[in-house]
Amino acid sequence: MEKNTLLAVVLSVIVITIGFTVQNILYPPEPIPVAETTERIDSRDAAPPSRAEGESQQELPPREEVTLSERPVLGNPVREVPQDGLSSDVVTYENETMRVVFDPAGARIISLKLLSYADGDQPVEMIKRGETNRGALEFHFGNETAPPVEALFEKVYTDDPHTMVFRRDFYIEGTPGQPFEVRRTFRFYPGEYVIETIVEITNSVNQVIPLDYAGSSYSVSFGPQIGPSYAELDGRNEYRKFFYYDGGRRREIRLRNEDRNQKTDRLHWASIAGKYFAVIAVPGSANYTWTFSSETPRGLDDGAALYLSRPVFRSAANRDVQRFYVGPKVTQVLNRYDRSGDNALGLQNMDFGKIEDNRLLFGWLENILKFAMQIIYRFVPNYGAAIIILTIIVKILLFPLTHKSFESTSKMQILNPKIQELREKHKDNPQKMNQAMGELYKKEGVNPLGGCLPMLVQFPFFIAMFGVFNNHFDLRGATFISGWITDLSAPESIWNFGDFVLPLLGWNDLRLLPILFVASQLLSSKLMQNPAAGTSNSQMKMMQYGLPLMFFFILYNMPSGLLVYWIFSNILTVAQQAYITGKRKHQVTE
Repeated sequence: MEKNTLLAVVLSVIVITIGFTVQNILYPPEPIPVAETTERIDSRDAAPPSRAEGESQQELPPREEVTLSERPVLGNPVREVPQDGLSSDVVTYENETMRVVFDPAGARIISLKLLSYADGDQPVEMIKRGETNRGALEFHFGNETAPPVEALFEKVYTDDPHTMVFRRDFYIEGTPGQPFEVRRTFRFYPGEYVIETIVEITNSVNQVIPLDYAGSSYSVSFGPQIGPSYAELDGRNEYRKFFYYDGGRRREIRLRNEDRNQKTDRLHWASIAGKYFAVIAVPGSANYTWTFSSETPRGLDDGAALYLSRPVFRSAANRDVQRFYVGPKVTQVLNRYDRSGDNALGLQNMDFGKIEDNRLLFGWLENILKFAMQIIYRFVPNYGAAIIILTIIVKILLFPLTHKSFESTSKMQILNPKIQELREKHKDNPQKMNQAMGELYKKEGVNPLGGCLPMLVQFPFFIAMFGVFNNHFDLRGATFISGWITDLSAPESIWNFGDFVLPLLGWNDLRLLPILFVASQLLSSKLMQNPAAGTSNSQMKMMQYGLPLMFFFILYNMPSGLLVYWIFSNILTVAQQAYITGKRKHQVTE
């Protein structure tokens, strides 16, 4: 391969390095102090009491025993008032967007399935519990270190089929004659992915309820891990990240395993985000303490939990409203909560769209390519075919640049014998050799960098294409070739090794697309090779065979859509190279 191509590779690495450096400067890992912001919160009163539809029973895992010694020593512990006749049967709510299963123990959610999105042959489950009895929207007396309440709550029947209400009486140890009621209301809206939760705590006497544990009265948590299911959190095919939004810019909280991080500033919202789905917590008017936790629960390899700790209130009755978005990272869905008329809750300016992954440098180009692919899909309802058509369109648009690059490379190949002669003739006088080569280039009308610079111009398209095929939501679960490429957002497989895992590599699947990619890349490299003077055979072989082999390992577990794009891009490149090479040889023979 010629030196110009090698230079292009080196310059590309430099551009990538500069790009990531700029990104780290503009988006530092550690957030800066957050300014106070206000938000529009709709605090409608709870609907009157009624019976909910769709109750069902579901077997629960064994409960974890929580001893008093495990409670943080924050004050007098809270005890539940004895009450007979309480049912431990789970309660199910369902509308067209989600199916939610409640455990009366703590009035927690133990299952939340998004019915419009599939994970295999089942709806996406947004709560991963491992081997614990933990769940989402758990209630804790005290701060994030307090265990969740395990007491059975009474189901209160309401006239609104989309509102679930649970209640239970508690007392502070030492004051059994002054019980207080905890009422938890969950309000759903058909067609929406936002759950409105209301916590009401009311004393039986006109006195302040002394719920003051390290500055917190209670906490609500979402965890211990969000779905959907995944093989591993490798950061590419799936991940779990913590974000918060201060009303100006989204910031990331980066945690090591078994770590925690707290924010006491007033936040617009905070989130646990995966690659395609997210949970976004929107606080009420209180100034909550936010805790982000990566502690791993039993039975899971990774944990991701979010706690909202309510500061102490000084009254005999208190009512708080929080909202939780639990749904897909889809632009048209997220943006509905920016305009009050577009959602049933009347929310506005939520800026949930900030949770989406956007590249800093070439995000604008990525959005254009994504839009183009969606247009193609309307006419050709197969995303694999849409990727191929988009690849052809991009190749046509870039044809003037690539043609110029290949023409320059072809000319350099023809000049190689003359360049070799000049090197031999002036090997003892580098200055004269460079002068002679410059005159040769000028005479033949060849630019030594002509094959390199057009390649760098194409670099933004490569990065943008990578972003589209690696993150576009619509590719999730999209089938290209039935029985082989059944999910363009995930790696394909033609053979699974079962329990056998390849040593060092950790692979247990044989994939065909990476092999096809290497074959197309080798063919392209062979047509591009330029036995330039001064380049050893070992160097040429390293460039010709080493780079494709390196990319084979890098791309082995990458999404199928990205490899489909790259393979067909290589095929088109090979055809273009073959045409130019044949044309040049024909001109030489004449």
